[in-house]
Amino acid sequence: HETQTTCWDHPKMTDLFQSLADLNNVRFSAYRTAIKIRRLQKALCLDLLDLNTTSEVFKQHKLSQNDQLIGVQDVITCLTTIYSGLEEKHKDMVNVPLCVDMCLNWLLNVYDSGRTGKIRVQSLKIGLMSLSKGLLEEKYRYLFKEVAGPTEMCDQRQLGLLLHDAIQIPRQLGEVAAFGGSNIEPSVRSCFQQNHNKPEITVKEFIDWMRLEPQSMVWLPVLHRVAAAETAKHQAKCNICKECPIVGFRYRSLKHFNYDVCQSCFFSGRTAKGHKLHYPMVEYCIPVST
Repeated sequence: HETQTTCWDHPKMTDLFQSLADLNNVRFSAYRTAIKIRRLQKALCLDLLDLNTTSEVFKQHKLSQNDQLIGVQDVITCLTTIYSGLEEKHKDMVNVPLCVDMCLNWLLNVYDSGRTGKIRVQSLKIGLMSLSKGLLEEKYRYLFKEVAGPTEMCDQRQLGLLLHDAIQIPRQLGEVAAFGGSNIEPSVRSCFQQNHNKPEITVKEFIDWMRLEPQSMVWLPVLHRVAAAETAKHQAKCNICKECPIVGFRYRSLKHFNYDVCQSCFFSGRTAKGHKLHYPMVEYCIPVST
């Protein structure tokens, strides 16, 4: 009890977090984090939940006061609506009571580590939206809309709150150091500097900044690439383990002709004779004709 708090985890949640330790051999922190979050997203069935539905459920439950604290019972009610809707669409894939328990467990681990039994409404929204399915820029738009004021503009404080809630997701997985730690001030500053230090930014300016994959948020676009690559089959053979076709990410050397590496070999740092780790590689997350 180093932190003097007792933390109860659902047995399935404990199993999941133990299984994530297998991914610690992935050399690149953004990918390691994104693959862990992808596994979490699928275990919580949030990969089935589209952004629009998430947003509608928040409206239905009148969760408009972002600074308000919401108790466990209200979180359960909201999650039950979400998962009951998913069960109707995906019968055999969603076990409502288990999903509600697991998702509640995850939200409390991320946003209420001291177990006060309450989390901020905005934290609930940012957490669930970050792991919902949808196009990446659509997700940026939804996240921005959640923190923007009535003028649909966002000031430094509001952007700070958004980034703070988002960074808690990798932090809970023990992966925060690679994204600038818990201090999101440098990210907020960089966004506003890019926009000539105006007092407020628009959604377009926010999306333009997010396209640069700022350090504190880079795990989110990488999560989307990881999801896109999952089903990709490339008509190429890994020069190291000989997997053919390569499934997932494919890495192609810019230095050696016809040198391809699968994601497993690339992430763990394996190389073939004559090819150095520092040689430039290009990543494909969807198949290309070569």
